[in-house]
Amino acid sequence: MADLKERLLPPRPASAINLRDSSYRPSASGRLPFQGVDVSGLKKRGQGLRSWIRVDAYGNSQVIEVDKFTMMRRCDLPARDLRLLDPLFVYPSTILGREKAIVVNLEQIRCIINADEVLLLNSLDSYVLQYVVELQRRLQAAGVNESWQSEGPELSRRRRNRSFDNMYGNTSPPPDYLPFEFRALEVALEAACTFLDSQAAELEIEAYPLLDELTSKISTLNLERVRRLKSRLVALTRRVQKVRDEIEQLMDDDGDMAEMYLTEKKRRMESSIYGDQSLMGYRSNDGALSISAPVSPVSSPPDIRKLDKSLSIARSRYESVRSSESVTDNIEELEMLLEAYFVVIDSTLNKLTSLKEYIDDTEDFINIQLDNVRNQLIQFELLLTTATFVVAIFGVVAGIFGMNFAVPIFDDPGAFKWVLIITGVCGVVIFGTFLWFFKYRRLMPL
Repeated sequence: MADLKERLLPPRPASAINLRDSSYRPSASGRLPFQGVDVSGLKKRGQGLRSWIRVDAYGNSQVIEVDKFTMMRRCDLPARDLRLLDPLFVYPSTILGREKAIVVNLEQIRCIINADEVLLLNSLDSYVLQYVVELQRRLQAAGVNESWQSEGPELSRRRRNRSFDNMYGNTSPPPDYLPFEFRALEVALEAACTFLDSQAAELEIEAYPLLDELTSKISTLNLERVRRLKSRLVALTRRVQKVRDEIEQLMDDDGDMAEMYLTEKKRRMESSIYGDQSLMGYRSNDGALSISAPVSPVSSPPDIRKLDKSLSIARSRYESVRSSESVTDNIEELEMLLEAYFVVIDSTLNKLTSLKEYIDDTEDFINIQLDNVRNQLIQFELLLTTATFVVAIFGVVAGIFGMNFAVPIFDDPGAFKWVLIITGVCGVVIFGTFLWFFKYRRLMPL
């Protein structure tokens, strides 16, 4: 671990060493410079070391501590790409293909995938640990399968074919070969899709019984629980939609998919370097020229210059044709990988959409039910208003006969009975008339 830290961390600058040594020297006044300031603490805070989990192509993992600038130089990434992996900031799900790395930010999985290693932010989250364990298992299983297949009866034939391909520069992988970066990306996509699908399933298990209870009993507590449930559903739908859009955007852009094939780019770079070295060796052997000394084109023999030119033209044509064919195959391979997880994340999104539609249908049903109750209350209020109007007729009659003036009908002892009968009959007739009018205009079901 100490050797790994010394190899990864940048060397200490000489100015810092001199400053540390000079800080303990007393000045002319007898006081120590930087007195009361913890210089070592400032240096530690300035480094910004972070813990990373490194998984190589053979499934071996180790924990390393690297600062941001060393990671930028190691993976050839700008600072804004590393900022996407900062756990202090909340960024949407992103998959970026760069020259030498793939930056993955999918839910809890925040990692940098190179051609031969994965650098994952060290975290105590269970999904991060599951990602590391699953990636190690698949890499080790792939290594065992490759070693087992290499011991078959076709070992000699494969070696002859491999030597024949290497003779002509054909370094393309077999059809069923999946590069290391795609394996790591596949595990990351699987972890993110599994995490989102499990959250969607938990939300479904909690939502349907709660919505059924709300339809049977409308209460403030149930409404508050449904409101919180809907807020969680909207947030989860936004996250799933972002992952789906990111995968769809990658599938629509062939350039981004070709940029993510790191193993192929590394292989081309190595083959070009080996080709240049072999060409220089050919010059030194056949032309009796030195590799280290530059050769002037004027002093070179014309046959060697013509041969050099023809070799370079043929090699460039072959490299262009092979690169175009391999890029097309690699795009198809990555596209099939992305399509598989696009179907998974789209299924999760459809599940959340169905749940949202069920919630909307429940809200519509509750609104209809509340409107029905409100209409019943309005009808009952209309009946009470009509009855109050009929009763008010008795008050009008009582007010008229309560005036302080002489009326001959007051002298008749049976007049009071007839006044009540006539007033009651008029009230009943008026109330019946109102009911017939309400039924005729369909204001209430009678």
